[in-house]
Amino acid sequence: MRQALGRGIDALISKAQNQPENFRGRSVQKIPVDRIFPNRFQPRQVFNEDSLNELAQSIKKHGLAQPVIVIKDPSRDAYELVAGERRLRASKMAGLEDIDAIIRTSIGDEEKLALSLIENLQREDLNAIDLALAYKRLIKEFGISQTEIASYCGKSKSAVSNTLRLLDLDDDIQKSVQTGAITEGHARALLAVPDKGRRERLFHLAIEKKMNVRELEDTAREINSFSGNRKKSSFKKSPEVADSESRLQKLLGTKVDIRCRKKGGTIVIHYYSFEDFDKIVEILGSRSR
Repeated sequence: MRQALGRGIDALISKAQNQPENFRGRSVQKIPVDRIFPNRFQPRQVFNEDSLNELAQSIKKHGLAQPVIVIKDPSRDAYELVAGERRLRASKMAGLEDIDAIIRTSIGDEEKLALSLIENLQREDLNAIDLALAYKRLIKEFGISQTEIASYCGKSKSAVSNTLRLLDLDDDIQKSVQTGAITEGHARALLAVPDKGRRERLFHLAIEKKMNVRELEDTAREINSFSGNRKKSSFKKSPEVADSESRLQKLLGTKVDIRCRKKGGTIVIHYYSFEDFDKIVEILGSRSR
């Protein structure tokens, strides 16, 4: 596999792109679905159930439009899937016991990865984390540069770099992107908060409050701004001020920051949605009556 290093993405992909040509004239065989095990190079980690159900219904009605590609593993009397995992999963959901397959006698690890990437990289529904993991494998295992990946995928190098940066997020945030609990836009907004603890708290708050991307971006900027102000200040708040902050936070159910100066100061009340704003105004209004 290491022989592919430095050869460039065209050299890696060209073999796999030419595979359909090599398969012409070969017969499609029926093999049991329970004798096929997954391709370890599969870039897609999460499969959308609704999409699989739609494909399963289509397979029930019209049959499998394209066979999967497998390689025979004599040591376990089974087949390793090379390409077509969505088709395989949907066929199982459709209740099929056998699936149309083209069987290869031998194929290198680099070709397995290339075929999986070809089938998945250009799919619009591949989530950003799985895409980033695929990029990372190309870079680490095959020595492909970000520039080459960008050229192949028709994207800018900065777009590839920004996708790879999502892997700096904590595992629970990455999993939420994979499962669709949050979007790629949410993940990028969270990435803008460098402090891990604050980012984690903001992530849970975003889930709880069901923030949209714009709200999350605004809150992330506010947190970063507040963090910057804190670094510049001495943070030597008196016990009385700290106690007042605590009481206000309990009263309003949100974060409150009292900033004291030599003369006067400011009270900053944080809110994270229009519902929060209305609730705070209502509490303050009732107290002023």
